[in-house]
Amino acid sequence: MPLTETKDWALTVSYEVMLDETVLGAFATCEGLGIEVVLETREEGGNNAFPWQFATRLKYPNVKLTRPLSGDAERTVRWITGFLDSAKRVNGVITAKNSRGKAVLHWDLTDVVPVRWTGPSLNSDSSKVAVETLELAHHGFQVRK
Repeated sequence: MPLTETKDWALTVSYEVMLDETVLGAFATCEGLGIEVVLETREEGGNNAFPWQFATRLKYPNVKLTRPLSGDAERTVRWITGFLDSAKRVNGVITAKNSRGKAVLHWDLTDVVPVRWTGPSLNSDSSKVAVETLELAHHGFQVRK
């Protein structure tokens, strides 16, 4: 397919995160969306050419989201601190949006659990942007347009 055809390329992307009914807002980066097939290796007697490899299960790494600090951090911290009271896993959606704000792709995460929230390093001697990071564990995802 030639690149001249019109496509919804996710070039300038932001990621909007929603967990059940809680919208956590937009994030600037999203790392860790992936799938690893765990293999079990077996060697067969008399076969010196290769070991057999069998797929056993899928592993999903944690998703790490970062963004400049904003008022949305209050919603995120409130969700995390309230999580232990209910201990209820939630389903989530990460939506990639292009520079016009149009949704390009959605990842529907299953059984999301907060792992870590990290706030900014506050230093009045530095003029860096204050950044927050949210890390989520999950039991897999489906991709949809």
